[in-house]
Amino acid sequence: MAIGQNPPVSVHQITDPDDDRIADYRALTDVELRTRWEPPHGLFIAEGELVLRRALRAGYPPRSFLVDAKRVDQLADLDTGDAPVYAATPDVLERATGFHVHRGVLASFRRLPLPSPADLLATARRVVILEDVNNHTNLGAIFRAVAALGVDGVLLSPSCADPLYRRSVRVSMGEVFAVPYAKLEPWPDGLAQVRAAGFTVLAMTPAPDAVPIQRLTADQRARAALLLGAEGAGLSRAAQAASDVRVVIPMRRNVDSLNVAAATAVACWELGRDDPL
Repeated sequence: MAIGQNPPVSVHQITDPDDDRIADYRALTDVELRTRWEPPHGLFIAEGELVLRRALRAGYPPRSFLVDAKRVDQLADLDTGDAPVYAATPDVLERATGFHVHRGVLASFRRLPLPSPADLLATARRVVILEDVNNHTNLGAIFRAVAALGVDGVLLSPSCADPLYRRSVRVSMGEVFAVPYAKLEPWPDGLAQVRAAGFTVLAMTPAPDAVPIQRLTADQRARAALLLGAEGAGLSRAAQAASDVRVVIPMRRNVDSLNVAAATAVACWELGRDDPL
């Protein structure tokens, strides 16, 4: 979607929160409902002007926009194409979405086809693999760290949360659009595909007999696939058994582990610390 001089945006006023034209935005805080609605309908919701602009730049086609009537001018420089722009009062927005839309701007986008794991691995030097990470906040934070710290892609076990769920997109500040990701199936047998592509699978664990991450050899770092599990449970035994090296971030003051998003950031920084800037 181009950003530049465009015709004035044609705005459709919404006064009824149950208006079928804004069905994409209904009950946005109901995770179970949104999970049943968004992926099967091939859509996702972007919240906030920064995030929706990043989605547009990444090539996601918009289905529609829903904005606070006082913020319509924020879209004036966007080529919205055939996607309708709906405007409503804050009260109508809250009743439709289920929360106070304090950023005042929402958009519904069509999803793009995901790459295959083989295609993602073929062009990557370093990847992160996630098992059972189903907390949307953690997932969004992981994508932001991955984007910032030079990782080339993310592979997700089938039970991971949806990176394009609104909260994940928002927490990532739209970086989910910048990082290629794919589903790795079957699990954990799909890890063999990662190893066959020339990667060393590094399983993150707080186990005392794991290798401190700063002591990995140059060969182990060269094409690293960093494997992390869900908050609390950590990696399954099967996933650890399918890895090449069990790796730990050394802790101090008797702290046993870090939040999975924080651990991802620390490990990604360590693996890429000698990369040219």
